[in-house]
Amino acid sequence: MGSSFLIIIVLLFAVMWVLIIRPQKRRQLQQAQLLSTLAEGDEVLTAGGIYGIVREVEEDSLLLEIAPGTKVRFARRSIAGKVEPDEPDDPDAADDALEEAGTGPAEEQEQASVEPNRR
Repeated sequence: MGSSFLIIIVLLFAVMWVLIIRPQKRRQLQQAQLLSTLAEGDEVLTAGGIYGIVREVEEDSLLLEIAPGTKVRFARRSIAGKVEPDEPDDPDAADDALEEAGTGPAEEQEQASVEPNRR
């Protein structure tokens, strides 16, 4: 009975290793690789949910531009991920898609001039 109990404990530890510890180490390695490859101009998402563009890279921190003219310093470890651009390669294709949706630049200006400012 003692040896079967030991086998069960070893099997439970092996299952825990496969299901919990290995995936966590893999995520840590991916996060470390992400943080080491950050460069100026990358768009990132912080752990707090703030999107920004990397403007300056230092050893332990990054300077992110979160709005035009607004720069904030973040610790590297607070970066949750890199945001991949989902824009088409052809800028004319984006304009065509907006025009098909009825929200092209001309329509936006027309709507802005028709709608009064509400404050």
